Amino acid sequence: MSTARTTATAARVLRQLRHDPRSIALMLLVPVLMLTLLRFVFDGNPRTFDSIGASLLGIFPLITMFLVTSIATLRERTSGTLERLLAMPLGKGDLIAGYALAFGAVAVVQSLLATGLALWLLGLDAVGSPWLLLLVALLDALLGTALGLFVSAFAASEFQAVQFMPAVIFPQLLLCGLFAARDTMHPVLEGLSDVLPMSYAVDGMTQVLTHTDMTADFVRDAVIVAACALLVLALGAATLRRRTP
Repeated sequence: MSTARTTATAARVLRQLRHDPRSIALMLLVPVLMLTLLRFVFDGNPRTFDSIGASLLGIFPLITMFLVTSIATLRERTSGTLERLLAMPLGKGDLIAGYALAFGAVAVVQSLLATGLALWLLGLDAVGSPWLLLLVALLDALLGTALGLFVSAFAASEFQAVQFMPAVIFPQLLLCGLFAARDTMHPVLEGLSDVLPMSYAVDGMTQVLTHTDMTADFVRDAVIVAACALLVLALGAATLRRRTP
């Protein structure tokens, strides 16, 4: 891998995104709008918003980054751009790292917007530091980016990329502890939830919501989410194909 080639790839992806307002709106505005909608759904019971709003602050960015990244990467391959790029002195690692860097930059802006809105405009009551809340939201968005890059290697069309969402995202959403405490689930499902990264994303948000200081559990959750993102990026580089048959 080369730093120069990686940053050049990231700059190219960001230039393309600048001319794609729909993708920008999906990444930056949809999490904000969903959090706002959720706040007023529970307008009569703000404590309910406090209890699940922090979790969804991490889940919404993960889902939107997954969708946009998987479709954007697949579009590169089906259009032949990826094949031309890999014919140059550009390795798969450079390409994946460049995409991760570009979408990671967008994820930073997305996380800042969503966290700032939730805390200072929607009144989310978090006991812990807002910076820790922002950190988990950012790690979740980066995890969504990594998952999107990974699944794009197995899709032959943009429609198929979207179809991966029920297989990759929905099981994690159901088992992450958002709808029911993980320790109350069937033992098999509880064991499965222990290996899904979204479970630790939700746990990390819960730690910030209920503890004034950084806890050991929070550090564990953040490290696991970050490690999963790096692992999935490595798998994405290993499985990346030049073109779609």
